[in-house]
Amino acid sequence: MFLDAVLARNPRLVRCAADLHRSGAVPPDTYVLDLDAVRANAALLAAGADRLGLALWFVVKQVGRNPELVRAIAGHIPRFAAIDAPEARVLHAAGARPGNLGHLVQVPHRALPGMLAWRPEAVTVYDLANARAVSEAAVRLGVVQDVLVRIEGAAGAVHPGQEGGVPLGGLEAFAAGVERLPGVRIAGVTAFPCLACAPGSGRVAPTPNLRLAGEARRLLAARSGGDPSRLVLSAPGVTCLASLPLLARLGATHGEPGHALTGTTPLHAAGPPQPERPAYVYVTEVAHTLADGSPALFGGGFYPRGGVRSALIPRTGARLAVREAPAGNIDYYRLLEPGDARAGDTAVLAFRTQMFVTRSTVAVVAGLADGAPELTGLYDPWGRPVAGPHG
Repeated sequence: MFLDAVLARNPRLVRCAADLHRSGAVPPDTYVLDLDAVRANAALLAAGADRLGLALWFVVKQVGRNPELVRAIAGHIPRFAAIDAPEARVLHAAGARPGNLGHLVQVPHRALPGMLAWRPEAVTVYDLANARAVSEAAVRLGVVQDVLVRIEGAAGAVHPGQEGGVPLGGLEAFAAGVERLPGVRIAGVTAFPCLACAPGSGRVAPTPNLRLAGEARRLLAARSGGDPSRLVLSAPGVTCLASLPLLARLGATHGEPGHALTGTTPLHAAGPPQPERPAYVYVTEVAHTLADGSPALFGGGFYPRGGVRSALIPRTGARLAVREAPAGNIDYYRLLEPGDARAGDTAVLAFRTQMFVTRSTVAVVAGLADGAPELTGLYDPWGRPVAGPHG
């Protein structure tokens, strides 16, 4: 999905990843990340948002909650949106500041006291029970916590496994209930996804969820006679330099860049080159060859929605097509079409991923921008340091 883009715009990363694997510095099933490119992408996003008067909360689940990357990003985008409590703890420990907690996964009730003590800018709540739990924890801490109302998405516009939120028709009753709670204040609304890019279209467009979130903000403002623009509207989904003007035009106050930090949004896979540079590749190895000549790669990192299409075999320069594989099966191996590859060969691929749901190693490389790459660390998919392949 992204192999052509990374070969054209970050060929040093491809060569470095292949060299690291050939030398034995990284094992098969490793994502290699370009720290310099991630830092530069964060700087571009921060400057673009600042020009438009937008605020950003960064997301790092897709790069394995990696502490080196967190620190590089936080130098330009200080606050994060954590999808769940384990991620929030990694980000906080790495020195980033909490922006939005609970935006995809609600904060577990027993985790609230510790996380509210960090003084996040906002906590997203899906219903009155969670708002009440936030209020009770905040009261015990002697604070009033700003909350964002997660608006229930439109039919067909919510990813499976991400259901929930306050229906627009129930917002008045929800707001009335929250207003009776002493430890919370409604600061705005959010929904997901608010922007989307149809595969191959090269164009970002608002989803019906953004319209619902905007209407919810107007209803909440009308309760107090205030200006809707004074309430937060965080509109995550394909947040990148190309989509920031659209967010600003549609009234959003916050974006939540994730894949833009590595140059791997759907926009980066189609259409003209985007400002953000591709910043990771996946490196693995040919494990064996089937009787029909099909090479089998070591798996572990083949995210089912990654859109992987081809693999580069650096030893021969061959580009071999990746065969389709059922999402319901474990990716012990991934088959290529027959071609010039043999057992032990390095293979480099690039596709959209969520590293935190893989069993891959995550390698961080610094110095590529200066032509002096250095492997600075190996991590598991949750950001914990691991020993090298021979350690």
